[in-house]
Order: sequence, then C-alpha cells, then structure tokens
Amino acid sequence: MNAPTSSSQAEAFIRSTRQAQVVAALQAVLPAHALLWHNEDTTPYECDGLTAYRQRPLVVALPETEAQVQAVLKTCHALAVPVVARGAGTGLSGGAMPHALGVTLSLAKFNRILKVDAISRTAVVQAGVRNLAISEAAAPYGLYYAPDPSSQIACTIGGNVAENSGGVHCLKYGLTVHNVLKVRGYTVEGEPIEFGSDALDASGYDLLSVFIGSEGMLAITLEVTVKLVPKPMLARCIMASFDDLRKAGDAVAAVIAAGIIPAGLEMMDKPMTAAVEAFVHAGYDLSAAAILLCESDGTPEEVEEEIGRMTAVLKQAGATAIAVSRDEAERLKFWSGRKNAFPASGRLAPDYMCMDSTIPRRRLADILLAIAEMEKKYGLSCCNVFHAGDGNLHPLILFDANDPDQLHRCELFGADILETSVAMGGTVTGEHGVGVEKLNSMCVQFSAAENEQMLGVKRAFDPQSLLNPGKVIPTLNRCAEYGKMLVRGGQISHPDLPRF
Repeated sequence: MNAPTSSSQAEAFIRSTRQAQVVAALQAVLPAHALLWHNEDTTPYECDGLTAYRQRPLVVALPETEAQVQAVLKTCHALAVPVVARGAGTGLSGGAMPHALGVTLSLAKFNRILKVDAISRTAVVQAGVRNLAISEAAAPYGLYYAPDPSSQIACTIGGNVAENSGGVHCLKYGLTVHNVLKVRGYTVEGEPIEFGSDALDASGYDLLSVFIGSEGMLAITLEVTVKLVPKPMLARCIMASFDDLRKAGDAVAAVIAAGIIPAGLEMMDKPMTAAVEAFVHAGYDLSAAAILLCESDGTPEEVEEEIGRMTAVLKQAGATAIAVSRDEAERLKFWSGRKNAFPASGRLAPDYMCMDSTIPRRRLADILLAIAEMEKKYGLSCCNVFHAGDGNLHPLILFDANDPDQLHRCELFGADILETSVAMGGTVTGEHGVGVEKLNSMCVQFSAAENEQMLGVKRAFDPQSLLNPGKVIPTLNRCAEYGKMLVRGGQISHPDLPRF
C-alpha cells in the first residue's frame, strides 16, 4: 500500500489498517453474518435519534449469544478497541453514536422475554426487548411495565436502563431506576457482572442506581429484571386549556401543592398543540396558549374523587376550558397528540433537535417565556412539550441540518436553554442523557472537581476508557475551550453560574 501523503490520507490509512485487524480478530469469534464492516452495511448505524451528528463505525458486531458478547468484549479489550453498545437507536442525545475507530455492539438480537412472574410481579427480559413488549406480555396477568417513553413502541429496555428513561406516567410511577430490580451483563474485560438483586434491597453500595443512567460507560447490559404493577381498574384524563403560559405553569404547581400526584401531568404550548392536532386530530383547543393533560387512575371511586379535586384546582388556576375523557377511547385520543409530539414536529422542518432539561415546577412559565426570547435571538422556531409534573422539558428546536449556520444557531439555542435551566435551579438532562449533545453543558452545571469525581467512577469499571468513550463526562480541557468560546462569542448569559 502506498504511503499516505496528506492528513486525510493518513487517517484513511490508519482506519483501513485498524479495520482489517479488528475484522480478522472478530471473525474468529463471530459467524460471518454477525459482522459488518463495508460502508453500505455500517451506514445505518452512524447515528441514533440525534441525526445532526454522525460517524460511521469501524465495525458492527451483532452477537446472538452471551458467549459471543463475552468473546467480542474480550477481543476488543485485548486490542484496546473502543466499544459502543446500541439498542434500537432511538436515543436523542447521541449516546449510541459510533466511535470512528471502534466497534458498535448491537444487542438487537437479544429480544426474548425470559420470564413473567405474576406472583412476584416481575419480568426477566433481555436487553433488546422493546419497552411496550413487556407490557404486552404482562397484560394477560393484569400487569404492565410503568415507564412509558414516547418511543416505547420501538425503544429497548437496555437503552432505557442506559438513559434512565421516564415517560408520561413517571410522576406517579417513577423512572426506569424506580422500576428495575436487577441488571446482569459484562464488564469491558468480558467478565460477568450483576447489579441489584431479586429482593427489594441488595447488600453493599447501591451500584444499581449508579449503573442505571450511566449511558453504556460502565458495563454492557444483557438482562434486566423489571417490576410490574397492576393495571388500574380505570383511568381518565382531563384536558385543560389556558390563555396564558404563566397560568398554566402555576396550575401545575398548584395541583402538586394540593397533595395530588396524577398518573400523568403533561403540558404543551400553542405551537406544539397546533403541530400535533394537524397530525392526529385529537381535538385540542388551538386557541389556547397552553394545554395541560392531567390523568388519574385507580379504582372508579378513587378516580372520580381525584378528577373532581384536580378539576377544582385547574378552574381556580384560571383554566378557560376543561374536558374530561368519557371512556377509554377518548382518553387515548387525548394522549395521542402528546405521544406523537416528536413525529408531528418532524413535519414542520427538515430537522429538529429535542432538548431535555429539568427545572423546578414553579419556573415552568419562566423557562417558556425565556425560550420565546431565544427564538428571536437565534432566528429559529421552537415547539415545547413538558413532563410538567416533574419539570422535565422537551423543547424541540426546528432547523435544517444541511445549513451549517442553522445547525450552529440550533446548537447555541440548545445550550442556552440548558444553561438557563441550570440558572433556574435545574439540571441539563432529565431522561435523554448527556451523550455527545450536552457535553459542553456539563461544564456549566458541574465544576472540574465534580466531573473528575464522575470520571473516577468510570475508571473503576473501565480503566482504559474503552466503553462509549468521549461522551457524558467532559474533560478539563474541553470545559476550558468551551469557556473561551462563550467569552469570545459573548454567550455568557448567566455570569453567576460556576465556570469551568
């Protein structure tokens, strides 16, 4: 092979040489059909749901047995090759974006539900099982799996564990971390590891809570034991309209302050309502500045009492119109718009970037008004949908990724939302994870010492940083460069925040 004469040729030469080495090693432990490395085969794996950032993987491995997973990990560890685990690719923060010189480890073939135990109300499932499939398997026993992200028809439980996913019912039933008893998998060295237990508690440090939400940085998930809950006898949903964003935000706080924990409490602003109504025709009030969806579930008596209390609170808070679902079909119709917010937004622009931060409930109106000002500042539109009950925001910034200037403005817009959320007492992520999208924003929320402590946890599991490297936790140098960029661009909007 001729020696490279430019930097791009040098990179291609290094990649080609490394690829040949890795392919040869993995061919010894995987069948031919379980290994992809040609461009036309690996291109579908170059991004997850955050399509603005792409990277073709060196190799894609699709093992079918635990022994094959273990062999892949041991082989990659021996060669010091990075490994990025991938489920359904529905993540929205670039957590499954491949490493240019690494192996993407697809767990799609680990899609079996191993056990549903109606007595203990648990299910044991492989990492590639779809979220909704768990509830479908548990339905004959009158049970279901509570966390229900909007992508539940496609997203996998392994990805839910990686991101600590939630959903519209997380206010009452909790996030993934509250609904998982045990996770079993393998370390980067290919050694078996287990977090949690089948009991309600496990001895020693609570490493299960450390692992859930670690975004594939500590170990590879292969099997998960989840909790199941009884299907409620009845569920009804209130759809409340407000003519003012602040009234709607205050209504959310008022419901919680009244001691009510709804099964779901979601909020959509006017642009989002218009987008989803055109998409699913749910009967939303298009004149409203914001709509709240408030659900109650339980026995008929419990639901009737709670619906009455919530209706009174919402009227007192200034709701201009209130509708209560009369049957299950209408309840699902009310929710159809919220569940289809992302695909509906996809009709409005070539691309959108879905942000994910969390703020105190009392600041909901403040962040919405701040985002409205940011739309003017960055010259881009934004639709807003919230897990309002726990303050988890999902602003969807509309842009065209084919226009570098729009992409740059979108990135600045998103960073501004995250920084403003932190300034209001919130966090840079609620359930979508950090991935590559929020690396710079981690510099805003956490000090160098705090980021170093998080890196220390990673090193304890993965000393060579081979599992999903370069994501989630920023380096000191990255934070320093980000700080310089903000100063140069005049982007420091919250000078009171801790800085780099």
